[in-house]
Amino acid sequence: MASSSHYHYHKNNDDDDEMDTVFDDLFEKPEIFPEPKERKKRIFIERYREQGHNKLWNDYFSENPTYKDNLFRRRFRMNKPLFMRIVDRLSTEIPYFHQTPDAAGRSGLSTLQKCTAAIRQLAYGTAADTVDEYIRLGETTARKCLHKFTAGIIQLFGDEYLRRPTPEDLERLLNVGEERGFPGMVGIIDCMHWEWKNCPTTWKGMYSRGTDKPTLVLEAVASYDLWIWHAFFGAPGTMNDLNILDQSPVFDDMINGIAPQVNFYVNGREYNLAYYLTDGIYPKWATFIQSIRLPQGPKNKLFAKTQESVRKDVERAFGVLQARFAVEKEKVHIPLVRVQISGILLILGKEFGINKPINN
Repeated sequence: MASSSHYHYHKNNDDDDEMDTVFDDLFEKPEIFPEPKERKKRIFIERYREQGHNKLWNDYFSENPTYKDNLFRRRFRMNKPLFMRIVDRLSTEIPYFHQTPDAAGRSGLSTLQKCTAAIRQLAYGTAADTVDEYIRLGETTARKCLHKFTAGIIQLFGDEYLRRPTPEDLERLLNVGEERGFPGMVGIIDCMHWEWKNCPTTWKGMYSRGTDKPTLVLEAVASYDLWIWHAFFGAPGTMNDLNILDQSPVFDDMINGIAPQVNFYVNGREYNLAYYLTDGIYPKWATFIQSIRLPQGPKNKLFAKTQESVRKDVERAFGVLQARFAVEKEKVHIPLVRVQISGILLILGKEFGINKPINN
């Protein structure tokens, strides 16, 4: 006959007493459960923003400003009427640039202060808090002004200035190209490398080629008047011009069949495909005209000399872009850099009167 085992639980009062003693000791020692620290209050700095606006107005925008137009152009990278036009559009159509009162009824930052803070960061490539002492706005606000300014520029003026050539623009470009000895030319295409100062360490190998400095590549098509009507930016510096061309949307309109029709004559023969001037690395396509590497004879030498001189237009556009604005190599995030490049190209175009309708 099988036997069964019976387990009996006997309550031990001594064990319960020991546990109670341990818990009592824990709660009696305050250092084991420290009191929560007080929440650190936000630091408030009275910047007297009204005084900042008045000083800015008296220095540059009053009837008798302290600093004349030549200094305004040097510090703002554009003339005063252009800057005021941008300020007027932003103040009326972008809610962030409206001057609104705060909860206490005190007027907020003016549109001039916000736009000046953004332009100074674009022009000098400095940190956001460098405008605090003069314009009287904090670092976070200055950075937000920069983001809103570039986005507002593209929103308001992008359809007019950051677009591909219209038939009227193509007619102008073709006429100028024919006057310079290249009928059918619509621009010069090239790539340049921009040093990326704040590139993340983990990305450095992907963006460095030949040197230890990481770079970003900008592919652009520029015309004689510094109008950059195509910009493809953000590719890693390890790519060359051919790799960039494979990813570039420069021929998308032609592939999709929506490119404007072009007709021109050379030596009595009609052509309907416009072309770009390039350097020797680009493929020998009908849309690319390169120089002659080792020209022989007067005609070939003249062609090579003229082609290389006209091709300097895009180099000149790159030089002006780099000399005028120092912010491109300071920013870390590629999407933000693309937005800033677009805004910078717009400012360049408006400053030089580029991309205006023919009847103007």
